[in-house]
Amino acid sequence: MELKAWTYEEFRDYRTEGVQRIPTTGDETAVRYINDVVYAEMDGTPLHLQILIPYSRNNPKRILPCVVYVQGSAWMKQDIHGDVPQLSKLAERGFVCTLVEYRHSGIASFPAPVVDARNAVRFLRMHAEEYGIDPEKIIMSGNSSGGHTAVYAGMRHNDDTDENLYPGVSAEVKGIINYYGSTVFTIEDSNPMTSSHLQADSPEGREAGSVDLRERRDLLEAMSADLSIHDDTVIAPVLILHGTKDRVVNTECSTILWKRLKETGHDAEYYLIEGADHGKAEFWSAPVLDIVEEFIRRCI
Repeated sequence: MELKAWTYEEFRDYRTEGVQRIPTTGDETAVRYINDVVYAEMDGTPLHLQILIPYSRNNPKRILPCVVYVQGSAWMKQDIHGDVPQLSKLAERGFVCTLVEYRHSGIASFPAPVVDARNAVRFLRMHAEEYGIDPEKIIMSGNSSGGHTAVYAGMRHNDDTDENLYPGVSAEVKGIINYYGSTVFTIEDSNPMTSSHLQADSPEGREAGSVDLRERRDLLEAMSADLSIHDDTVIAPVLILHGTKDRVVNTECSTILWKRLKETGHDAEYYLIEGADHGKAEFWSAPVLDIVEEFIRRCI
């Protein structure tokens, strides 16, 4: 065979007699993983993105919608690579997916994760061409404390403040996906297995700055999404997913949030996942991914 820079089209299609050939279309999708991309440095702390980019033979470099996912951790230090395998299932459906590292409660308090998530969106918008992202089709999402972050990141609107590390670049998104988010602290059993609920050493208390939220109604209200949403609140459509047997974040929290969104005239969808506990495999099943994909495509 001649040695030269062959194009794919002109290179011969190999065959061997007696060996079965498996047909392909060229649209089969794989996912490229780019790890630990620094998107910001806050108070000397580098913050990273995990980036998943789908590709196929027919479309090796596509321009695709982007899902920005904030991985939960009870606002403590994240296992930032933990949900990469799960999120790759969504990436295979034709979305660039990124996981966001935020400043944890040991080094910064609310709204630091929200500020970080919005700066992650800006960074991705700035580097849209590099990562094959359509900058007009970005969705914010997150699970558990990341769901809390995603909801607030969708309604903080801080583009014209000094929280914006990239002036002139928008952090607005087309939709929000909240996986069993810890978004409501106003009910007594919002966290069924947290005996110190609202106290200074609880996850939400540490996120508030290690204060007792029972004595700081101002902070409690500022951190409770249901109390932060009003008729004039600007927020993209919201999809809420919660398990019916969540022992970490009471499912009623998502019900309260959904009802508040609906009664204030906002676009909200809500699905209960039968038998699912907090952060389990059911949220990445094909039927749930179908719902997520349909929501994303409706929003964009």
